[in-house]
Amino acid sequence: MLTHEQNETLTRTGPNTAMGNLFRRFWLPVLLSRELPDADGAPKRVRILGEDLIAFRDTEGRVALMEARCPHRGAHLFFGRNEEGGIRCAYHGWKFGADGGCLDIPTMSRDTPGYGALRARARLISYPTREWGDYVWAYMGPEAAMPGLPEMEFAMVPPAHRFVSKKLQECNWAQAAEGGIDTAHFSFLHAPLHLEGTSLGTMTRGYAPQTMGSDQVRWMVNDGTPRYKVTKHPAGLVLAGARHADDGALYWRIAQYLMPCHSFAPGTAPGETYHGQTWVPIDDGNCWIYTYSWNPDRPLSEAERAAYAGGASIHAEVDADFVPVRRRENDYLIDREMQKTVNYSGIKGISEQDQAIQDSQGRIHDRTRELLGPTDLGVSSFRMLMLEAARDLAAGREPAAAGAPEAYRVRSGAIVAPAGLAFGAVMRRRFGDVDGRFDRADSDAAA
Repeated sequence: MLTHEQNETLTRTGPNTAMGNLFRRFWLPVLLSRELPDADGAPKRVRILGEDLIAFRDTEGRVALMEARCPHRGAHLFFGRNEEGGIRCAYHGWKFGADGGCLDIPTMSRDTPGYGALRARARLISYPTREWGDYVWAYMGPEAAMPGLPEMEFAMVPPAHRFVSKKLQECNWAQAAEGGIDTAHFSFLHAPLHLEGTSLGTMTRGYAPQTMGSDQVRWMVNDGTPRYKVTKHPAGLVLAGARHADDGALYWRIAQYLMPCHSFAPGTAPGETYHGQTWVPIDDGNCWIYTYSWNPDRPLSEAERAAYAGGASIHAEVDADFVPVRRRENDYLIDREMQKTVNYSGIKGISEQDQAIQDSQGRIHDRTRELLGPTDLGVSSFRMLMLEAARDLAAGREPAAAGAPEAYRVRSGAIVAPAGLAFGAVMRRRFGDVDGRFDRADSDAAA
């Protein structure tokens, strides 16, 4: 349970808020690269951390991200002309470059006294961008504190080895993130009603690789009280839940939470495809979830890509605007007969099941009314991590994770291990490292 003040700190990410200031110390994905396919192409509206912005790809192919309104009369630059190295306001023709600087004021003669001063004052706030892992990333913090891009494996493998997508979620970023790291709910929300012939693959429309079959489903359904282990490392947290398996062994599902808003899913065995999510606040009541699947060892097949595009794994089935087909306004197309006979929720899709429950908590979940138990250790650890980092930044201490992009070279995954094996030994057996770190030369290929 949090106090009202703590809940406000955790959930509010607009300008000049404690959590908003923390988010602005990190690079964040703001678009799919494919949303800006052409130089001098159509601009895109972007709302992130409560700020209304405009993005466009200029003549040289650079992605600009800046204030959305022309400083002359406040017209929205979404309606502007993207031309010859800048965007020109459709109202009176004022033009701005990718760095936010005003390039031209055609309503005023250049030899008019004060022209240069007015053009200098007309500069728009502009944020640095980078393209990394098929996303456009932005940094919205102070220039002096700008870190390197996080070295997350999905962005480091060759493009053929990954699939990326995004979806709109109609709730605060923090409750969506909490749902992603809460492994206990898999025994209920995602559970089938009949174990016979059910594998993780059938449960998740292709989510699980071949080795993750009916035994893993059985272990999760039969043991709804996983024993949690949480450890801290330079980029964030390892969050692991152990369930009883066969012959006295334990089935470990090990997730990663990486500052400020990334998580890697826990179900992957060695050699299989990994999955992750990044929760980026649009404002305090909505967020974008950037989802990615990658295989370090091989390209993804066309069949896999088609499945992910259709809503398999952690990806959602979305429309042309990345709004889920199953969403708040249509009750996620819940099927009550399916809920009685097929699965626990009556909703199709792992992503949609998660979204339905997370949205149901309200736009901003009231954590002052919760009753937490032992399986909520991961959630409470996440909250402590974020609140402590926000307090530290307010006291003048920069977040260490932002300055350690190499610390993001970690993996999540699953393993069956003897019950008496210490958690550190479990991590070393699965990953070769207690924090799940990897060091692969072939993951250094340019994205």
